[in-house]
Amino acid sequence: MPVVIDQMSEEPIYRQIRAQVIEAIATGELSPGDPLPSVRSLARDLGVNLHTVNKAYAVLRDEGYLTMRGRSGSFVADADGAPARHLSAEQDQLMARELLRLAVAYRARGGSEQGFVEEAARQARAAYGAGESLAKGDGTDEC
Repeated sequence: MPVVIDQMSEEPIYRQIRAQVIEAIATGELSPGDPLPSVRSLARDLGVNLHTVNKAYAVLRDEGYLTMRGRSGSFVADADGAPARHLSAEQDQLMARELLRLAVAYRARGGSEQGFVEEAARQARAAYGAGESLAKGDGTDEC
């Protein structure tokens, strides 16, 4: 799973790592039970502090995407082992806030409600479509 960091991005590096791991899981590049690179090796490969990678992995674990197996490392969580109900509701709230933030930004740039809904639907189809890759860098998202 290649991770690419944009050092010029305002997005914190740990959040860039988090987003790319989630995308790899969503697209099937990573499957339940797959190991992730060790914190040290990924930090070394990316040229970042190991605490940055550790934070990304901890957030992914807390959100239910990863499981940690002591010294064995980090693994993609089983889909059946979804996070506890309270974490799922928490994640739903976070996603709702993020969608609202994106909608407000789209509106501030002069976009219409219909345009936002159509783009959101297009991105949802890309995320759920068989074998389709997620859209990146086309100027339609704010992440």
